[in-house]
Amino acid sequence: MTVTEADIVELDRVAVREAVRVVDLARGGDWERDTPCAGWSLRRLVAHMAAQHHGFAAAARGAGQDMAHWREPADMSEPARVHRAAAAAVLGAFGEPGVGEREFALPELGESFPGRIAIGFHFVDYVVHAWDVAAALGVEVELPEEALDAALAVARLVPTEPALRGPEFPFAPVVEGPAGAGPLEETLRLLGRAPEQWPTRT
Repeated sequence: MTVTEADIVELDRVAVREAVRVVDLARGGDWERDTPCAGWSLRRLVAHMAAQHHGFAAAARGAGQDMAHWREPADMSEPARVHRAAAAAVLGAFGEPGVGEREFALPELGESFPGRIAIGFHFVDYVVHAWDVAAALGVEVELPEEALDAALAVARLVPTEPALRGPEFPFAPVVEGPAGAGPLEETLRLLGRAPEQWPTRT
C-alpha cells in the first residue's frame, strides 16, 4: 500500500492514542505485570515508551542526537501520567508543518532518516507497544484496518537476518506462525512477538 506523509502522521496519531488508552487501563498492581518484552514489567515498558516519545519528538526538531532526550524518566511513580505527557509531546512535534521533510537523528539505529520514514518506524513501534500493553493487561487492542495494514507494510521492511535481531537490537528474532495470519498477528511475529502466549482475559 502507498502511504503519504499526511497518512503516516495520522496513522501514528491513531496508534499513539490507542497506546495511551490501554496504558490508562492499568491500575495498582498491574504495573508489575510481565509483558511480551522479555524481562520488562509493565512499568518498565511504559518508561521505555515515554522515552521513545520524547526522543522522537526531539528528533523531529533536530535534536535527536542528544541522548539525554532518549533516557527513561527517573520518576515512574505515576506511569500513566508520564506516558500521557510524553505522547502529547511527540504528537505535537509530528504535527508541525513539513515534519516529513526533516532529517531525524535516531541514535538507536545509528543514523539519520527522512522524517516520513522515521515516523513510520515510530508508528509501527506504537502499534506493537499498544499490543504489548494490552497483552500484559489481557485486553484487546483496538486499531482500524488501515492502521494494521500499514503497520504490516512497514514491518515487512525490517531486516530479518538473525545477525540483526536480538537483545542488542531494536527487535527480537522473527517468531514463525501459521499461514494466513491477520495483519496484526503477522506484524507481531515479524517483530518478535508470540501472540498465542498472551491470551485475552474475559
